[in-house]
Amino acid sequence: MNDTPKVAVVILNWNGAKHLSQFLPSVLTSVWSNMEIIVGDNASTDGSVELLKRDFPSVRIIENDENYGFTGGYNKVLQQVEADYYILLNSDVEVCPGWIEPVISLMESDPLIAVAAPKIKSYLQKDHFEHAGAAGGFIDSFGYPFCRGRIFYEIEEDKGQYEQSGEVFWASGAAMFIKKKYWDEANGFDERFFAHMEEIDLCWRLKNKGYKIMYCASSEVFHLGGGTLNTENPFKTYLNFRNNLLLLKKNLPYWKSVYVISTRIWLDFIALGRFLSEGKRKDAWAVSKAHQNFFMNMLKRANPKIKGDNTSSDLHHLPLAKQLKGMYKGCIIVDFFIKKKRSFTELNQEDFY
Repeated sequence: MNDTPKVAVVILNWNGAKHLSQFLPSVLTSVWSNMEIIVGDNASTDGSVELLKRDFPSVRIIENDENYGFTGGYNKVLQQVEADYYILLNSDVEVCPGWIEPVISLMESDPLIAVAAPKIKSYLQKDHFEHAGAAGGFIDSFGYPFCRGRIFYEIEEDKGQYEQSGEVFWASGAAMFIKKKYWDEANGFDERFFAHMEEIDLCWRLKNKGYKIMYCASSEVFHLGGGTLNTENPFKTYLNFRNNLLLLKKNLPYWKSVYVISTRIWLDFIALGRFLSEGKRKDAWAVSKAHQNFFMNMLKRANPKIKGDNTSSDLHHLPLAKQLKGMYKGCIIVDFFIKKKRSFTELNQEDFY
C-alpha cells in the first residue's frame, strides 16, 4: 500500500496549445512517486486536445463542454479528480524536478495548513519575482492585494531576501497547492469571479474557518504571465475592480465591509480618472461597468446555489489576528504612491496582523 499522498497536478487550458507545447515538458519531469498529471480543457478551438493526445499521451485529459472561465473550469474538472492534494498550475509555468516535495512536506507538517504556494519567479527574467504571487500574497486594510517581492508594478530582484517560509494571506492560483478535503469544504472557487482574485477569495474563506495559507521558500517555479488576458486588456480591468469589491463584501464583517467598500469606491474613481488622463477610455469604462455590476448584484437576493459562496456565518468567534494573519493594517496606496515605498521590506512589519 502506498502511504505517499496522491498528488494531482491539474492545468486548466483554454486555447493554450502554444503554452502546453512549451511548458508541459517541464511538468512531466516532476518527481513524485504518487502523481497524476491532468489537463482540463475549457472547450479550446486551437487544437489543444489533439496536441495533447498526439504529443503527451501520458497526460489525462478532462474536457469541459464550454469555456467556464478559471473558476467554473476548475470546479468542473476537479469534481472528476481523486487525490489527497491538488496542484493548480497555469499552463505557462516552468517547473523544476524537485518543486513538489518541499511544499507537500510543509503542508504535511501541520493539519491546519490548507493551501501553500512556492516562490514564483519570472520566466522572462529569472532573477526577478513574477507579478502573480512572487514570495507570497498579502492584502491591505482596503482590499488591495500585493506580494512579498511585488507591490503594484514594482517587481523586486530575488536576492535571497525572502528565503523564510511562513504564513501569508493568499497563495497565487498560478501554482497553488491545496488539500482536497479543504477544497471540498470550501466548495471550490466562487464561480461569480470567473477569473482574477478567486484564489484570494478562496484563501480568505479558508482563513475565516481557522486554516493557514503558507509560502514555501524552498520550492520555486517560473511563470510567463499574461497567457490568457494581458495586463492591457479592459476585460481584465473590469474583473479586477468588480471582483475586488465582491471579495470585500463576502469576507469582511458587514459594518466593516460597508466602510471599506465605501472608501474603495472613491479610490476607484481616482483610478478611473487616471485611466482617462492616460487616454485609456476602455479601461475607465471597465471600472464604471465593474461598479454597475457589483451594485446591481447587491440588489439581487444572494443565490445560495453558487459554488464557493459559503462564507462561514460563525467566523467572528475566531480571534481577529488568526482570521487576518497576513493582512496589512495600513494602506498600500499611500505607502507606494505617496511615501514612495517600493519594496515589501520597506513596509513596517509591525503593521501586519
